[in-house]
Order: sequence, then C-alpha cells, then structure tokens
Amino acid sequence: MTELFRTTRLAAVLALFAGLCLPQAQGEDKAEKPSLPRVLLLGDSISIGYTPYVQKMLEGDAVVIRPTRGQRPENCAGTTNGVQHVDRWLKIDGGHWDVIHFNFGLHDLKRVMPGTLSNSDDPAHPRQAEPGRYEQQLREIAQKLKASGAKLIFCTTTPVPEGGVKPHRDVDDPQRYNAIGRKIAKEVGAEVDDLFAVAQPRLKEIQRPVNVHFTPEGSKLLAEYVVKAIRQSLGSKRSAATK
Repeated sequence: MTELFRTTRLAAVLALFAGLCLPQAQGEDKAEKPSLPRVLLLGDSISIGYTPYVQKMLEGDAVVIRPTRGQRPENCAGTTNGVQHVDRWLKIDGGHWDVIHFNFGLHDLKRVMPGTLSNSDDPAHPRQAEPGRYEQQLREIAQKLKASGAKLIFCTTTPVPEGGVKPHRDVDDPQRYNAIGRKIAKEVGAEVDDLFAVAQPRLKEIQRPVNVHFTPEGSKLLAEYVVKAIRQSLGSKRSAATK
C-alpha cells in the first residue's frame, strides 16, 4: 500500500508540474492585446522635425515609424531620391502599413549646380527636379505607396520665406509644386494634409529667419495637424473594414 501511495503521489505531482509548464492557450484568463495600427512617415528634414512630436502624440494609439540610417532619422529628400528608395522604405520593420503620410517638394525645387547637382545659391541654375520631372517621379512613388494597400496622405510642401534662402528656392515654387502634388494625390486616392496653409499665416512666429526650417514650437504645431490627418485616416480605414 505504501509503495502504491508513493507512486500515485509522484504521478500527481508530475502531472501538476506538467500542467504549470504548458503554454497558456490563447483566450484563457488573459485576453490577447490587439496590435496597434502602423503609420509610415516619409519626408525631408521638415518631417524629421515633427516626427518625434507625432510619435509622442500617437503613443498608445499607433506605431509611427520613419526611415532611419543607423540611429539617425533618414532624410527622404526629393523625388529623385524617393524613386530610388521607396521600395526599401515600404519594407521597414516588416512593412504592412495602415497609413502612409508622405511629402516631397523642398528638395525638388531647390537650385543645384549644373552637372554636379550640388546645392546652388544662383537662381539661374536648374532645380533639382523641374516640375515635369517632379510630376513623373512623384507619380511613380505615389503609385508604389498605393500598391501597398495603405491609406495615403499627401502632405503639401511648406512655404519658402522671403529674404533669399540658401540654397536658392523661389518663394512661389512651393504652391506650384503643391498643385502637382494635389493632382497626383487625387489620382491615387490620397487625402491632403495642407501644412502650407497651416504655416503660411504665421511664418514669422514658427519658422526660422530666412530659413525653410521651423523652430521646435513650429514643428510641434505642424505635428498637431499631421496627427489630426492620421487619426482621420485611421478612422476611415477602420470604418471601411467593418463594412
């Protein structure tokens, strides 16, 4: 009887231990947390400025990622650079984006040295991508972004202030290029986040003097509008998914 009791008790202990070691089945006691929507930000140094604010404002509601080079944020620059790297950007962190917020323009419209394509302060020199080339390259980028299945938001290029910024950019060019961007946004079904309209009335308050870049307060203000556009896009995507 004693040996039988010991054997039975050992079997019971082993069974209990095995039960504790088994992985918990999904849905038992602890519900699986739903994954957060994924947002990709593409843009130049203006977007680098507002990216950390966007990430902070959407913390807990969405995963916001932008391209990086090592530990540093990557400047997506103009469409000439964009067509070369868009496929790589779409694969960052495994891809599968819910929303892509993108902008190209300030690099495209800046003047460059003929031949070398380095920055130029001479208004007689060519733009990095003249309007026709900008349209062709932006369309190629936008079509690849659309093919990813993400909701798209085209962000307008922010203003060039008066006073002679370096490298040279024409004050009127942002809206010239934005008109092209709006046309392509319509073609691919992208929403438009009009940061030009946000910044233009208050440039002296939020933009650095004779500089296309913004103060920290300016970047934070732009981020608020970027977040608003992303939230609206995420809301429309969720509504479409439930239909």
